[in-house]
Amino acid sequence: MKRARVAYAGAVHEALAHADGLQLADGRVLAEDQVVWLPPVEPLGTILALGLNYADHAKELAKELTTSAKDEPLVFLKGPNTLIGHRGQTRRPHGVGFMHYECELAVVIGRHAKNVPRSDAMACIAGYTVANDYAIRDYLENYYRPNLRVKNRDGCTALGPWLVDAADVPEPGALALSTRVNGKLVQHGNTRDLVTGIAELIEYLSSFMTLAPGDVILTGTPEGVVDVRPGDEVVCEIEDIGRLVNTIVGDDAFGH
Repeated sequence: MKRARVAYAGAVHEALAHADGLQLADGRVLAEDQVVWLPPVEPLGTILALGLNYADHAKELAKELTTSAKDEPLVFLKGPNTLIGHRGQTRRPHGVGFMHYECELAVVIGRHAKNVPRSDAMACIAGYTVANDYAIRDYLENYYRPNLRVKNRDGCTALGPWLVDAADVPEPGALALSTRVNGKLVQHGNTRDLVTGIAELIEYLSSFMTLAPGDVILTGTPEGVVDVRPGDEVVCEIEDIGRLVNTIVGDDAFGH
């Protein structure tokens, strides 16, 4: 089942995928462009994100790394202020030299998980969605650790459109990912190439923190990042999960 959260007619609604767009819980069927799409998961829990979790992307950024090997996954936290929905706008600040998208499979936790072995980890997942987690490389520190100004900017992470039930994604470790900028394919990969797989991530994270229902894990992005500028339409798509559309805007869209 594919579920969404949208705003329509002054209210927030739960919705399901429909052949003509989406269907609200009260039965009304609407086109995609009739609603404001919200993140499919209400951002109340912890948002965890993986850096350098595809070997090809790590190689792509090799000049910024202080070491070519890491003993543990590179994980950082994101605030709920970062999330926007499908068809949302992400700001590129004036004077920035390089800003890029990151198409990622997002894992949504469905139950409390503490000290979960990888053999049981997949049972903790409620579902999956698509994430586009932007980074501004100008603001990175001189070693690769995504700092506060890079990864916690308002609206820097688009999420959606759908939350797809885990039961409907039998092979989350073998999903094709792609990104298109203004229709041009610029990034492609497959979750089979994750350095640390989904079950291993849950095992690792739950070994020192309790994961709770609604927590989101962004699993990393493959190689293929290019600079994006105001006016660009960025489409991230993951097989069996969905197609997430996002537009880059400049400071003028915010009045300053």
